[in-house]
Amino acid sequence: MLTIASEAPVKGKASAPPTRRSLVPWAWALGLFLLYATVAVRRHQLLRTTGYDLGIFEQAVRAYAELRAPVVPLRGEGFDLLGDHFHPLLAVLAPLYRIWPSPLCLLLAQSALLALAVVPLARRAGVVLGPAAAHAVAAGYGLSWGIASAAAFDFHEVALAVPLLSFSLEALAGRRWRQAVGWAAPLLLVKEDLGFTLAAVGAYVAIKGPRRLGLVTAAAGVLGSLLEVKVLLPAFNPGGGYAHGGNLADAQGSLLSALAHAPLDLLRPEVKAVTLVLVFAPSAFLALRSPLALTAVPTLGWRLLSENGFHWGTAFHYSAILMPVVFAGLVDALGRRAPERRELRAVLATVLAVTVVLLPSFPLAQLAQRATWHTTPHIEAARALLARIPDGTTVAASNRLAPQLTARCTVVLFPTFPVGGELYRYDVPRIPAPTAEWIVHDERAPEAWPYPSGHWPYPLERQRAELEAAVRTYGYEVVARRDGITLLHRRSDA
Repeated sequence: MLTIASEAPVKGKASAPPTRRSLVPWAWALGLFLLYATVAVRRHQLLRTTGYDLGIFEQAVRAYAELRAPVVPLRGEGFDLLGDHFHPLLAVLAPLYRIWPSPLCLLLAQSALLALAVVPLARRAGVVLGPAAAHAVAAGYGLSWGIASAAAFDFHEVALAVPLLSFSLEALAGRRWRQAVGWAAPLLLVKEDLGFTLAAVGAYVAIKGPRRLGLVTAAAGVLGSLLEVKVLLPAFNPGGGYAHGGNLADAQGSLLSALAHAPLDLLRPEVKAVTLVLVFAPSAFLALRSPLALTAVPTLGWRLLSENGFHWGTAFHYSAILMPVVFAGLVDALGRRAPERRELRAVLATVLAVTVVLLPSFPLAQLAQRATWHTTPHIEAARALLARIPDGTTVAASNRLAPQLTARCTVVLFPTFPVGGELYRYDVPRIPAPTAEWIVHDERAPEAWPYPSGHWPYPLERQRAELEAAVRTYGYEVVARRDGITLLHRRSDA
């Protein structure tokens, strides 16, 4: 039977002074925060953030800050965002947003949360493997592609889960069972699938520690997620169902059929296998030798079984929750073996080499690109036109312009999307007429990453047709046109 990570030191390792050792994880957290914040803020300044998703989450947090239900106009008229995903823990950001009502508040909060998760990982590595390992694990986690992809793509609720799971894993490795459960329990309030991650934590506790505590935790996780998916989400959703349930059921006709075909579908198409390899590659695959890897199974399971192709790859935020598991598993696997210094150095060198090799392919490399530090005439034109829109008005905006306005206006997407709350339907025969006071549209093809290149949510021809209809049919007049950006205002007599 596999045993828990030993507290015994690695053979031949030197110990750092306790005070300095305790500061190392926090120094890394500060450095990583500054790194992530630089990428996130600069992307926003370059109009690379989006209404889907930064604007959506800002509208929800803004509502919480104003003591309202999280009704999000970008997601649909009167749409309560708790009917999309179940993430009431977002409300903890409301006091910060009340002080600083800006999308940058969310981006910096996410940067801080992702950086904070390095503390328990580096601390555990320092205790079990020594100071060099603490630095290597901190660098491996902090520069990992899963964290980079999340830090450089808008804001998402999963940022709240990353440090919670990281602290829980540290407690699991140290056999502090109640602390582990205490850190993991709030995952139920971050997103509906994370109850199964809580259940995995409970299963680990049941196997390695107090069986009753583990079984109760596992049951609470499973039942909590089922309650959210079957009862709470449908109660908040205007359509009365779980908005994302079709991701598992569409291809085979039903959820049961999808699960029956799961062994065949787990690694098809090949992008799934590539992602699975890349998830564990930063640990030189040693994380697979740790039972802590069990906590990655729920997230990997729903992603590999999903019919949504965005879930299969390495872009977006979906792998952020897996990175603490990978590096906690690495430390656990090495700690149980108590490797010689030479072997430990070889493993840590491999971890860092993999990190360096993958770094240019993922978003942190944007900091080294000249375009990241160049403000184009198009961006200046956008800022000038957006400044002409008064605070407190209603605006229909292109996806990349929406989060520039959500802090001070009521914003919907232009052209209207989703229609009737049907999030994944793009072949709408007739798009509803715009009703906002202002329309601002950008016909330039946006920065592609992490989306496929092109215009969204409709082809450019259809967007242009809707813009022309706004002037010709719906009572809007052109206020300004500049560098592909059009600003319209609804006439008072319309």
